[in-house]
Amino acid sequence: MKMTMPGEVEWIIGRIREHGYEAFAVGGCVRDTLLGRKPEDWDITTSARPEAVKAMFPRTVDTGLKHGTVTIIKNKKGYEVTTYRIDGEYLDGRHPDSVEFTANLTEDLKRRDFTINAMAYSHETGIVDEFGGMEDLKNGVIRCVGLAKDRFSEDALRLLRAIRFSAQLDFAIEKETYQAIYEIAPNLLKVSRERVQTELTKLLLSAHPERILLTEETGLSSYVAPGFPEALKEPEGAAWYGAIASLPAEKSMRWAGLLRHRMPKQAAETLKALKLDNETIGNVQKMLEGAQMPLPLEKPEIRRMMSRLTPYQMEGALNLKAMDGDKTAPEIRKLWNEILEAGDCVSLKALAVGGKDLIEAGIERGPVLGETLNRLLEAVLKKPELNTRETLLKMAGERAEGPEAL
Repeated sequence: MKMTMPGEVEWIIGRIREHGYEAFAVGGCVRDTLLGRKPEDWDITTSARPEAVKAMFPRTVDTGLKHGTVTIIKNKKGYEVTTYRIDGEYLDGRHPDSVEFTANLTEDLKRRDFTINAMAYSHETGIVDEFGGMEDLKNGVIRCVGLAKDRFSEDALRLLRAIRFSAQLDFAIEKETYQAIYEIAPNLLKVSRERVQTELTKLLLSAHPERILLTEETGLSSYVAPGFPEALKEPEGAAWYGAIASLPAEKSMRWAGLLRHRMPKQAAETLKALKLDNETIGNVQKMLEGAQMPLPLEKPEIRRMMSRLTPYQMEGALNLKAMDGDKTAPEIRKLWNEILEAGDCVSLKALAVGGKDLIEAGIERGPVLGETLNRLLEAVLKKPELNTRETLLKMAGERAEGPEAL
């Protein structure tokens, strides 16, 4: 069969072959093309040494010469070209201590993680499949190249990658591979939390986020982060996790869906341990606060919650309420939309007066100024029609003690 490749990839492979070397598209790009998916990246493997590759192209970047990788720049995009290699020992359980370049494609392919990622392609040869990757693609199976224990002992990140691919592709994990994950699970501690988080996030953003339960079944969850195993102990099982797929495929939304029965502070601690970015941690915490907050079907209470959350966080909170079968969620959403359409003030920024106005009106700087602004906002959250400059300045001048007195 003939695969369609980007013009830049064909050009790179062709140029290398013109110089008398072998060159192939390899790995995930071959897998995804065969599955009818659009590859995110196109990687190239070659028998040419890195210095030879650099000499063939006008624009290159030394991405990882030690491991044989040179990035070719073509049309403002980078394409990684890596020399066939044999990996040395993985002393840290993540990276080979050394690499040995080889002229044998099969030697290069057999060091890779899964059969479906160990295929190569060129127009001249067609698919090179030494380990049954095509058959596993056909049958929907995740299987290690060679002995699963060896592949996972070399690089513990592969433990999570197996589960992530299972979720993304809706494939089953082959028996020996699954058993090896269970046996090698403690090695996950050798992987940086950033890399662990990246794999889990990709899993959650897939069409099958319920497959995250496999981390519990295989024993991996205990080595992910504090609080993570507890988040997976839901009596409803896969159906409960499957509901996460109803959320938009966005990082904050899906992590909030996974952690939705954890206390906001506990969820934040788990996400911090996984080195998620502050924006996502903040979003998840606020979404959980909103989702777990009992909310009467009254516009003042909904405006009050809106004052604490961004529109995105509010959307997430309502999504979580709906996921858990909160029958008030549709009505809350209806009232929320009405508030948005009316343009009601729900923040200090939207108040008709600001700190400068109050100072000019005689309010002292310092705590009193902040307290006054908050009292005015509370009054406006209850009665939006009060949000006029004249009304608020008059109310501020009365020096009321609280919103009820206003």
